Amino acid sequence: MHAATSLSMVSFLSFGYLSMEWTKPNKVEEHTQNDSSITFEPKQPPHIIFILTDDQGFNDIGYHNPDIRTPTLDKLASEGVKLENYYVQPICTPSRSQLITGRYQIHTGLQHSIIRPRQPNCLPLDMTTLPQRLQEAGYATHMVGKWHLGFYRKECLPTRRGFHSYFGSLTGSVDYYTYGSCDGPGLCGYDLHEGETVAWGRGGKFSTHLYTQRVRKILSTHDPSRQPLFMFLSLQAVHTPLQSPKAYIYPYRGMGNVARRKYAALVSIVDEAVRNVTYALRKYDYYRNSVLIFSTDNGAQPFTGGSNWPLRGRKGTYWEGGVRGVGFVHSPLLRNKRRVSKALMHITDWYPTLVGLAGGNVSLTEGLDGYNMWPTISEGKESPRLEILHNIDPLHRRTGLPPTGSGQEAQHLWDTAVQAAIRVGDWKLLTGDPGHGDWVPPQVLANFPGSWWTLERTTGGTGKSVWLFNITVDPYERSDLALQRPDVVKQLLARLAYYNRTAVPVRFPTDDPRANPDRNGGAWVPWVRGDEDEQKWNGVYKKGRNKRKKKCKMGKLRSFFKKLNTRIMSNRI
Repeated sequence: MHAATSLSMVSFLSFGYLSMEWTKPNKVEEHTQNDSSITFEPKQPPHIIFILTDDQGFNDIGYHNPDIRTPTLDKLASEGVKLENYYVQPICTPSRSQLITGRYQIHTGLQHSIIRPRQPNCLPLDMTTLPQRLQEAGYATHMVGKWHLGFYRKECLPTRRGFHSYFGSLTGSVDYYTYGSCDGPGLCGYDLHEGETVAWGRGGKFSTHLYTQRVRKILSTHDPSRQPLFMFLSLQAVHTPLQSPKAYIYPYRGMGNVARRKYAALVSIVDEAVRNVTYALRKYDYYRNSVLIFSTDNGAQPFTGGSNWPLRGRKGTYWEGGVRGVGFVHSPLLRNKRRVSKALMHITDWYPTLVGLAGGNVSLTEGLDGYNMWPTISEGKESPRLEILHNIDPLHRRTGLPPTGSGQEAQHLWDTAVQAAIRVGDWKLLTGDPGHGDWVPPQVLANFPGSWWTLERTTGGTGKSVWLFNITVDPYERSDLALQRPDVVKQLLARLAYYNRTAVPVRFPTDDPRANPDRNGGAWVPWVRGDEDEQKWNGVYKKGRNKRKKKCKMGKLRSFFKKLNTRIMSNRI
C-alpha cells in the first residue's frame, strides 16, 4: 500500500496536479483541445467506419479472453492499435450522446439515466453533431442500427441529425427477429425504420445479419473515389435478449453456463459481421484509405452472460467494469501500428478526432469536451487528455448516509451524497452511490449466479460515500485510499465542483401517454408535432425549487431507480 501511494504521488507531481489551479478547465495548452490539425493527412479524406457494439464487456473479446472466439476482431486489433485505457459511459444513451456531440452529459442535459421510449426527450437540437460536421467536410454519412437518442419529434431522428440515410431501431432494445420493443407490460410496438418511415414486413431476419447486409449494400453502391464515406454501424448485439441462432451457440457447447454460452455466440456473430464489412471495404476499394474504429458502448451485465472480469462492477455502474471500454483502431493510415496504447482516451474524443481527420474545422464547434487524439493513436504521441469526468447526476443522491472519507473541509467543496465520478491522472474518485461494486468471476458454472456470486462479493463499506483509487497501480479498484489521501480527495472534489458549475439543467421528462404504439399504428414513431403541448411534457429539472416538491420528486426517483435496476436484471432494458 505504501509503495502504491508513493508511486501515485510521484505520478501526480509529474503532471503538476498538486500545484495546478483546480477551478480551471483541463488543458495541456490553450490550443490543444479543439485543435483541428493532424500529424498525417492522406491525399484524400479517409473513409471512416465506426462500429459500435452494445453491452460488450471488457472480458468479452478474444484478445482479452481466449474462451471468446473473435478471430477477425483479434486480427484487426493486433494489426492496428488496441486502446487499453479507453473509457465509455456505463449505459447506452450517455455513451451515444457523447460520441455524437463530443460533450459530457452534464453539457447536454442527459446526465440522468437513459432516454426511454415514451419520454419526450432527445439529443439537444441546438448542437451540431459529428455527422453534420462530416457532411460539411464533404462526406456521405450513413447510419445502420440502434439510435437510442430520442425520437419524440421528427427533428430528433437520425436523418435530421446529420445522416443522409438511416436503417435501424430507435429505442434501446428490440427483439432480434421481430423488432418488437416494449416499455412495460402492454406497451409494445414495432421498431424498425427506413429513413423516417416504418420498415414494415422486414421481420424474421436476425438483426446483425440484416444490418450487415445493409452496410454492404451501401458500400457497393457508393463511389469511394468521388466522395469520402462515414459509416456508423451501431449494432444491437450483444444486448439482451439472448436470441443467438443455434449454429453459433454450438461451438460454445462446452460452457456450463447457458446465458454465457448464448452471449458468447452473439459476440461471434459480431465478429462475423465485422469480417463481412472489412471484406466489402477491400472488394469495393475503400480499404487503402480507410479508418475502422471498433468500440463498445458500456460494460457488460454479468447476469445476462457478459463479463468484465477482472474489473470491478458492471453495466450501469461507475466502477471500471462499467466504464472501461473495449476498443481499437485499424487503418493502413496508422503510422505506428501493431501496438497497445495506454494513452488516456474517452468516447467524447472521437468527435474532434474524426472531424480533424476528415479535414473539417473543429474550432467551429464550441464547448467540446473531447480532444483530437489522432497523433496519439497514429504515432503514439502523449495523450492531450489528463482527466475524464465520468458524470455528475444530481438526481441520483444517496440519502440517509453522512459523507465519509472526505474530511470536514472537503465536505464544503462537494455534496458527496451526489452520484459522481472523475478520473484525474492516475486517480479516480467516486461519490454517492456508484452502483453495485462486485467483482464477478467468469460465469463458468452451470448454476451461476447462485453461491458462485458471493465469492467476490464486496463486504462492508455500506456507509461510505467517497472512494479513491490509483487506477494505474490498482486497475481492479481493490484498495480504497480515501482515508490515506485526504489531500487528493479534496483536489478531486474541487474538480467535481468546477465541472458542476458548467452543467446545464437535467432534462428527464415524465412519460407521455401519446407515445403508446397503440395510438400510432402499432409502431414506435415520433408523436409530437410542432410546438404541440411542448411545455406540458418539458421535464427540465431546475435549481431552487421548494424542498417539499423536491422531496416528492426524489421519492419518485428512488422508486424509479429501484424499478430500473429490477428491469435491468430481468433483461427488460
